[in-house]
Amino acid sequence: MNRTRRKIVRPKNPYATANAFSRWSFWWMRDLFKRGLQGPFTDDELYQHRKCLDSERVTKTFSDLWDDELKRNNPSIIRTIWRAYGAVFLPLGLIYAFLETCCKSLMPLFLGGFVGYFATDQTTVTVDEAYINALGIVICMLIPVITFHSFIFYIFQLGTKLRLAFSGLIYRKCLQVSKSSCNDGLRARAINILSNDLGRFDVALCFLHDTWKGPMESILIGYLMYREIGLSAVIGVSFMLSFIPLQAWAAKKAAYYRQKTAERTDMRVKLMNEIIQGIQVIKMYAWEKSFARVVAEVRLKEVKAIRGTNYIHAALSCTSMISPLSVFLALCSYVYLGDALTAKKVYTVSSYFNMLNDSMVHFWPLSITFIAEALVSAKRCKEFLLDGTRAECPSNMENDTMQSKNKRKLTEEDKKKNVELNGSLLTNGQPQTTQTPHNRLRDFSPETPKKSVILKNVSASWDISDGHKTCAIENFSTEIQDQSLTAVVGGVGAGKSSFLNVLLGEVGIDQGEAFVHGKISYAAQEPWVFEGTIRDNIVFVEDYNERRYKKVIKVCALERDMELLPRGDLTVIGERGVSLSGGQRARVNLARAVYRKADIYLLDDPLSAVDTHVGKHIFEKCIRDFLSNKIRVLVTHQVQYLFDVEHLILMSAGKITAQGSYQQLQRSRQFQFLEQTHDESGIDTHSIASHMSRSDSEKSMEHHQHNQLLRPDETVEETNQEQQAVGSVKFSVYASYFKALESSFLLFVIVVLFICARVMLTGVDYFLSRWVIWEENIALNRTTNLSTNATFDESTTPAPVNDTILMSEARTEDSIRQELVLFYAIMLSATFIVYLMRTFGYFRMGLRISLRLHDRLFRGITRATMYFFNTNSSGRILNRFSKDIRTIDTDLAHTLLDCISFAIDVSGVLIIVAIANYWLLVPAAVIVVILACIRYLYVNSSRSIKRLEGISRSPIYSLTNQTFQGLTTVRALQAQGVMESEFHDYQNANTSAWFLFLSCTRAFALWSDLLCIGYMTAVTFSFLVLPNEFTSGDVGLAILHSTTMTGMCQWGMRQTAELENEMTSVERVLEYTEVQPEPPLETEEKFKPKTEWPSKGRIEFINFKLRYSPKDEPVLRDLNFTIESREKIGIVGRTGAGKSSIIQSIFRLACNEGMIRIDDIDIEHMGLHDLRSRISIIPQDPVLFSGTLRYNLDPMDERTDEEMWKALGDVELRSYVSTLIGGLNCVMYDGGSNFSVGQRQLVCLARAILRNNRVLILDEATANVDPETDKLIQQTIRSKFAHCTVLTIAHRLHSVMDSDRVLVMDAGEARELGHAYELLQRPDGYLRHLVDNTGTTTAFSLQQMAEESYSKRLLDKDATPQEHNVTPALHEKSE
Repeated sequence: MNRTRRKIVRPKNPYATANAFSRWSFWWMRDLFKRGLQGPFTDDELYQHRKCLDSERVTKTFSDLWDDELKRNNPSIIRTIWRAYGAVFLPLGLIYAFLETCCKSLMPLFLGGFVGYFATDQTTVTVDEAYINALGIVICMLIPVITFHSFIFYIFQLGTKLRLAFSGLIYRKCLQVSKSSCNDGLRARAINILSNDLGRFDVALCFLHDTWKGPMESILIGYLMYREIGLSAVIGVSFMLSFIPLQAWAAKKAAYYRQKTAERTDMRVKLMNEIIQGIQVIKMYAWEKSFARVVAEVRLKEVKAIRGTNYIHAALSCTSMISPLSVFLALCSYVYLGDALTAKKVYTVSSYFNMLNDSMVHFWPLSITFIAEALVSAKRCKEFLLDGTRAECPSNMENDTMQSKNKRKLTEEDKKKNVELNGSLLTNGQPQTTQTPHNRLRDFSPETPKKSVILKNVSASWDISDGHKTCAIENFSTEIQDQSLTAVVGGVGAGKSSFLNVLLGEVGIDQGEAFVHGKISYAAQEPWVFEGTIRDNIVFVEDYNERRYKKVIKVCALERDMELLPRGDLTVIGERGVSLSGGQRARVNLARAVYRKADIYLLDDPLSAVDTHVGKHIFEKCIRDFLSNKIRVLVTHQVQYLFDVEHLILMSAGKITAQGSYQQLQRSRQFQFLEQTHDESGIDTHSIASHMSRSDSEKSMEHHQHNQLLRPDETVEETNQEQQAVGSVKFSVYASYFKALESSFLLFVIVVLFICARVMLTGVDYFLSRWVIWEENIALNRTTNLSTNATFDESTTPAPVNDTILMSEARTEDSIRQELVLFYAIMLSATFIVYLMRTFGYFRMGLRISLRLHDRLFRGITRATMYFFNTNSSGRILNRFSKDIRTIDTDLAHTLLDCISFAIDVSGVLIIVAIANYWLLVPAAVIVVILACIRYLYVNSSRSIKRLEGISRSPIYSLTNQTFQGLTTVRALQAQGVMESEFHDYQNANTSAWFLFLSCTRAFALWSDLLCIGYMTAVTFSFLVLPNEFTSGDVGLAILHSTTMTGMCQWGMRQTAELENEMTSVERVLEYTEVQPEPPLETEEKFKPKTEWPSKGRIEFINFKLRYSPKDEPVLRDLNFTIESREKIGIVGRTGAGKSSIIQSIFRLACNEGMIRIDDIDIEHMGLHDLRSRISIIPQDPVLFSGTLRYNLDPMDERTDEEMWKALGDVELRSYVSTLIGGLNCVMYDGGSNFSVGQRQLVCLARAILRNNRVLILDEATANVDPETDKLIQQTIRSKFAHCTVLTIAHRLHSVMDSDRVLVMDAGEARELGHAYELLQRPDGYLRHLVDNTGTTTAFSLQQMAEESYSKRLLDKDATPQEHNVTPALHEKSE
């Protein structure tokens, strides 16, 4: 689709050629890390993606399995995943889990033996045994590290495969979704699933094995502990495991909140998408506040759901307190059962409890939570893949090459069975279920030699979500032969576009038969233009043939526009064609349809958005000449072109009211529809004979096929590339994040709570080690005292505490022991309370910050200038609102918590180790320095790659968005294959970055873990090598704490880097909060008008210029004229002459220079809301928002129902709306898609009537309606807005001929201004030229209109003096 985009040739991925050791140790990353030191990466430095991670390949594998799965009654995503990857995933997981569990269980035994060596006066453990134990500790730490990182690296790649496969399936689904309104909201769901849900699989897979490993380890460890301390172990373990039901409940609630959050995020993203699409209209109507209110409501609901999740996570992170509590219970019960504590027992048991805490209390519930969340995501994917009816006939999804092989010919038997071919019933020749119960036959065969379109009694209907169907067309019969032009006319909402949609297969046929024989091309009524060059937009997915291309540009009247554009047809136009005028968009859209070589051309109202001269050119040169030997079905309101059309279909309410040639229909008098056709085109009827000679020249062009869209000497400028931030995240970003809390006191309290909690926890551990040393000394004294005593054996048997032992020392020992236990209990309780406060307070703070940041982002976006929206694609803005806000809402808080805990914990460990043996600070310092270096290496590379990964994600969303916008066109032009491969390209570009990011992370984790094991080894052996005397309590404490360092160090270091990566989301959000805003919305006191303003509606332009951005060339130049109050002004000119720019200038949507005064007040002094809300506009593109009709008419709730019904009555919509379910409260779908374009235009007119302002601007407001409705709108305007100043921009000259004056624009300058009759008297005048171009008959009727209006004006006795002064001195300037 976007073929002029620069193709990136990536360097080969060294992973592919690396040996086993290099892959395990990530040595192959060395060049990347070196390069990372030199500055940020550019996109083309990223390596190629791995072949096994190719998006298309993975999607293909997975979609075959999913198609198999669909044959079952209840298809399951999980089963499909299992069939795809289960066979490798499970055995690997089992091997890894077995290794890890063995090491975990042996480790405390070695530790116990090692600590036992340092017990006072022990003789059982020899030095050699101590060395063996020390070695055992190190090996037990090393093995899991060696295996873990490779395993997780594999799992993450598996997660990536799943994400790619699902993305591919979801995008394919987007291409198949039917246009019916029950698919409303699918776009937001698709984007949310792609951005948020699919990421869940990575995490869930990492934790999957913990689900069964946890319970297994708890049984094993429970048994080992029972061997150590007997019944007390059971008490401690039972207490610990008693929290599991609570955690299971929490996991269930977390999944529930996750579902809620996802639904509400969908709502918010959908709303934001609509706001971004309709931002210009929102600004013109000054509706920002009303939309801000709606967004705030949705956001609050979303935050409520997030708060639920966060509190559950807060409760779960408090579970790390369960381990100290269990140790407390086990040891106290052990003491009370009459046993003496020894260091060996305490540290063996503590070590086991730490492990149990890890596997059962920490990872097990986490794994349950993440798996529950992944199941929710899988369910959402499944619902999306099964939801929403398919289009009736998505032309086969495969590219054309594959199509020919898979296509079955229609056999007689099939015809009998009423089978739909090439549609959704047969995919690759396989019968495929479809959910639409349409019993229909649409025989579409592009290859047949005889081309025709035949409908026999066809009735078809759109599906609506609540099960009702809306009739599209009824009992429709017509026959269109080869090489003919058929025009379809009818009022607004008559079903003309629906008829084309039936031919395209977008609407289900309920009865009758439709035969479409020939290849189809289609131009939609709402022009679809995507982000890319104009050449991309026209050639689209066809082969590039320069001669044909140039011809198409000529017949579609685009030559002059190409000359005016800065880079001709290689100008990059933004999404939705923002940089083109409405007429240019319509012509590019038409050129795309005409460029495609087809047999049947369906053109949906292509002439409305262009002026008469261009319209005439297109009708003659393009529709009548260029396509003369094709079938053309033209829907149009421009009846003036139809004098010599051989086949005219007149429609009303979905039925044919008459068909035949123009002459036949005109004879039957009941059709006054054709009466008021002012022929403005002046088509020469005798030129038809010249049509036929063209087909020969066409054939001679066939064989030059150039597939390359760019000649070697052409380049496309890369405009509006998304900027990648450089270097580390600035301190100011962190500061802004915390400033968003808007309370320094709260921040201070939480920091203090964090420090207190850690100090108290370390205190508890230190206290325990002192108690053990005391117990060992007591036991030693006891053995020396009783060594001579005969009752030695008796005294060591466990005896109840209250046994009356006569020794007074025993009493004091007992009372001291009681005090110690009590002190221990109090310390733990206090720690627990502080811990709870710090965790819940912290999460609350995080949520408050993210709420404020979202509000600021929304404010920043809605206050941004229009220039910002024209240069930034919607995908880029939506990426901020979906991915970045989600990161701030959920991930950032967790990462920051990890980082703070890590910093505080490591300090705690170092202090404890230093107390035991201060020499150990030396290796600690060395390791900290090396770790810092490795982190520096890692962060420099990973940060830049992560940013590229974020940027490479935007095009995926933009493409999905644009696909939805042009869905009908994409399917009609059979571009699904190309769109899909473009989607896969974007996915692969994203995978290149993602794979490298994963590799960086794992490399860093592995290397830092190995370093920590080095430190661990130093600590362990130092106690044996250094000659000091060590107590067993100190040794146990030091080793126990430094073993926790291994995982914690790399995890914490990585979290600090991850924090920086996630802070880029804050940085990206802040970047858009600081966008250059528009001038203030409210007027300053000193400039506020004293009275009601504007009361007259007099508008003056004084030396006025307009630029779209401060650096651009002016679009309007030197405008000087005055529009008197209550005057009706028509503005005419060629497409792109600057007519719509006049509106932009009155609404201050761009950079105004010079002065515009309304009622003698300079509009630069007025606040934007005060200015915009006092001017009514009916825009060129009628924009409606989802919600109700009432909300669309009056979002500010200022009008009563009666007023609204009256306004709908004035625009002839009352009867239609009263038939809808809910009347004024009827549901409007995405962008008002359940109203026809003409009806939407009428809704916009009703808005203007409700606003009741003194100045009304019509921007080609009647372009999409039939002449009848046009007449009605003109009458409504004359009656309803008689007291207003009205500016009408028009393409149909007859709608401005009776204006008080006509302003003629050309190339941004005002050429003439005066009454039409006076301007027509000038032989070489501009208006005269435009009128003459329409042809003799029309020119005559237009002159008559002007004359009548002029004489009526002069005769009018009550005319005010100013109305006679019709020609001010302006127009002399241009001559």
